[in-house]
Amino acid sequence: MFFFEPISFSTGCVVIGVLVALIALNELARLGRWISVAMFIVLPLLLTVTVWPTTAAGSGWFPWVKTYSALAGAVGFMAIRFVPGLEKNRAALCFPALILAINIAEAVAREFQISMDPSSVDALGNAPGPWNTINAVAGIINILTITGWFGIIISKDKKRDMVWPDMLWFWILAYDLWNMTYVYNTLRDGAIYAGLSLLLACTIPAFMIKKGAWLQHRAQTLALFMMFWQTYPSFATDPRFVVVSTATPQAHYTLSILSLAVNIAVGLHQLAIVFKRNRVGEELYTEHPEYKQIVAENH
Repeated sequence: MFFFEPISFSTGCVVIGVLVALIALNELARLGRWISVAMFIVLPLLLTVTVWPTTAAGSGWFPWVKTYSALAGAVGFMAIRFVPGLEKNRAALCFPALILAINIAEAVAREFQISMDPSSVDALGNAPGPWNTINAVAGIINILTITGWFGIIISKDKKRDMVWPDMLWFWILAYDLWNMTYVYNTLRDGAIYAGLSLLLACTIPAFMIKKGAWLQHRAQTLALFMMFWQTYPSFATDPRFVVVSTATPQAHYTLSILSLAVNIAVGLHQLAIVFKRNRVGEELYTEHPEYKQIVAENH
C-alpha cells in the first residue's frame, strides 16, 4: 500500500471495529440529553480525576487540549440543541463556527510547530518536512471557508439534532482531506485510527443517517475517540493493533498537495460564485439543491 504497510485481517477487523463503535456510540448520544450529559460531562469528569493523570502523563499539550476542546464542542452543541432559546440566539450560533475554527487552528499550530524544527524526529517517529507547512496552509483556508453559521437549525424530531445546511459535501471533503493529512503528518502509525476510522465515523452518518448534522457527529465522535486515546494512549502503537504508516516523502507530499488543492478549490468556488454577496455568518448556498433538501427535512 502507498500510505500504509500491509494490514493483517485481524488488524483490519480492529480498524473497522473502532469505526463501528464510534458510529454506534454517536447514535446512542443522539437519543437524548441525559445520555449525552452522562457521556460528555459526567464520564470525562470522572476520567479527569481518576484515570488520565496516570495514563496521559507526559503526553504533551496537544492530546489534552484536543480532548477538552472536542468535549467543549459536544457540550456546547448540546446546549444549543436543548436549552430553550439558544437555537435562535445569534451569539450562541457563533459558537459552532468558533469551536470548529479553534480545533482546526490547534492542528495548524501543531504542524507549524513541527515544521519549525526540520532536523527533529519526535517520539512518534515523525520527521518534519515541507508537507507540514503545505497542509497547515490548507488548514487556514479550511477555516476561512467556514460559512453560514447563522443558518444553523435544530431538527424538529425527538433527537433535536444541530443541523448546519450551509456545510455541504465539498467543504466536508476538504476538511476530511486536510484532517487526514494532518494526522498522517503528525501521528504517523496512529493515522489509520485517528484519521481514517475517526473521519469516516462522522462522515458516514452525515451522508447516510442524519444529513446536515456533520459537525455534531464530528464533535461527538472526536470527543469519544480522544477520551479513549487519553485512557489508552498506546493503543495505535500496540503491536496487536498497529497499522504502520509508510511515511515516505512521496506519501506526505501526495496527501498535503491534494489537501491544499481541494481547499483552494472550495475557496475559489466561494469567491467565484457567491462570496461577493455574502454577509459574515450568513448562508452562501441557499440555492443549492442539497441545502434546500436539508432545510426541508428539518422544518
